[in-house]
Amino acid sequence: MAIEVGSPLPDATLRESLEFGEACPLAPAAVSVADAVRGKRIVIFGLPGAYTPTCSAQHVPSYLASYDELKQKGVDEIWCVSVNDGYVMAAWGREEKALGKIRFLGDGSAEFASKLGLTRDLSSSGMGIRMQRFSLLVENGIVKRVNVEAPGKFEVSDAKSMLAALD
Repeated sequence: MAIEVGSPLPDATLRESLEFGEACPLAPAAVSVADAVRGKRIVIFGLPGAYTPTCSAQHVPSYLASYDELKQKGVDEIWCVSVNDGYVMAAWGREEKALGKIRFLGDGSAEFASKLGLTRDLSSSGMGIRMQRFSLLVENGIVKRVNVEAPGKFEVSDAKSMLAALD
């Protein structure tokens, strides 16, 4: 069953790297979801994969372009989460010129996606188990808003939809 409004956000271990060596990110650090959301208002958007077409061309750019507006509406942090490892997420975040504004967190084992009830089997297209496209508003660990896309759609999890929900 998918996560619902009023539910506590499940704890999981995500991976994040903010530092880079000569060629690639340094070893990603473990991030406890429960610890990271405590006392904060966070927008989390999840997507099927780093470097995929809609994710790179629309989803991340929508949140990057709306960063200032989201902050003005009291959002402490914006997270991008995908079933990729922390190295890939860091490299993608840097390429999107979004590091420092959006946290790029890897859910390489699909632990978080599974606990949210938001996995999608894309094995038929060679991608394996992935995260559904979604966005959440979380306040002090409690889910206040859930927007889950229908397969193949990008209509309700973008930054403009989240901004409208914050009004």
